[in-house]
Amino acid sequence: MIPPSPVSAPHPAVTRRFRWLPYAGAALLLLLIALGLRPQPAPVETARAAFGPLRATVSEEGKTRIRQRYVVSSPVTGQLRRVPFKPGAEVATGDTVAVIEPMAASPLDARARRLAEARRDAATATLEKTRASHELATAELRRIEKMFAEKTVSPQGFDDTRLRETAAAREVVAAEGALRAVEAELAEAGATTAPRAMIDVRAPVAGRVLLVFQESERPVTAGTPLLQLGDPADLEVVIELLSRDGAALAPGARVELEQWGGQVSLTGRVRLVEPAAFTKISALGVEEQRVNVVADITTPLAERRTLGDNYRVEARVVVWESDRVLKVPVSALFRHDNEWAAYVVRDGRAHLQIVTAGRASNTEMQVLAGLQEGEEVILYPGDRVADGQRVRPLKV
Repeated sequence: MIPPSPVSAPHPAVTRRFRWLPYAGAALLLLLIALGLRPQPAPVETARAAFGPLRATVSEEGKTRIRQRYVVSSPVTGQLRRVPFKPGAEVATGDTVAVIEPMAASPLDARARRLAEARRDAATATLEKTRASHELATAELRRIEKMFAEKTVSPQGFDDTRLRETAAAREVVAAEGALRAVEAELAEAGATTAPRAMIDVRAPVAGRVLLVFQESERPVTAGTPLLQLGDPADLEVVIELLSRDGAALAPGARVELEQWGGQVSLTGRVRLVEPAAFTKISALGVEEQRVNVVADITTPLAERRTLGDNYRVEARVVVWESDRVLKVPVSALFRHDNEWAAYVVRDGRAHLQIVTAGRASNTEMQVLAGLQEGEEVILYPGDRVADGQRVRPLKV
């Protein structure tokens, strides 16, 4: 049997050379763990404060309306002939827009006619009686006057006779009036079959027919609306703004009209802010105080021929504007201890900065103090960003 060969022991120098490897591996592992647990820079969107134009606007729905509209009404009671016009028809000043046959008095039936004739006969007899009484009173007055001149009648007797003559004269006048009234009634009843003159209703202004209230032939009374006229080219816009926004406006403020159906926006100027507000219930059921703002359209008619009366528009009223202000996106500012603040990126860290804000648009806000031109601010910081935190701006 051959004895096994002895195993040779490692050399002492080689053992000392690789003794540090376990320690190096442990240190590397600890370093990797520390690097893994180290907070990473938060990715953030940023923007720079810069000078540029800014304007503050108020947007609200509005509607167009014709500045001057005219309602043509029936001047008399009668039978309206069919109106030949439709909405949109053009009319000139003085054109006949409607024809009305005046309403005649109701004809008398046989019984009513006999009663009217009886009243006429009675009135005639009464008139003759009063005239005879008046002649008698007049003759008596002349006789008493002679006796009074001879002083054979007292003054009281003379006054009584004169009073009776005056009363008799007035009875004659009353009887004549009653007779004329009955004769007029009979004459009107007898003229019901006679042709009556038609009345032409004419247009007071040139323009277009906006509405036809009464189109078919029918009886109408005096004052009944027949048509509505106006000039569609002479438009204005009525915008219902909150009263606090209306109070900040002044006549002459610029207005931009969008979503009216055309390809380009229309321009206008505020002409009037009505002095009285009104209460309106919003879609959420909240009571709001609103005021009508009236604006004139300055865009030429050739660019808005399809715009008509009572059309809906989206109005943007310019409350304030400037050509050069320091501004940042609205999303960069937030409230901090009742003040406006922003996070500024310096040396890879976010620093809380208190700022003084001014006017604002829908997307940008004016900065009056606290920021310098070119400083980088964080957009939409939220709760994930804190003062002094390391951040990593994203490249957009």
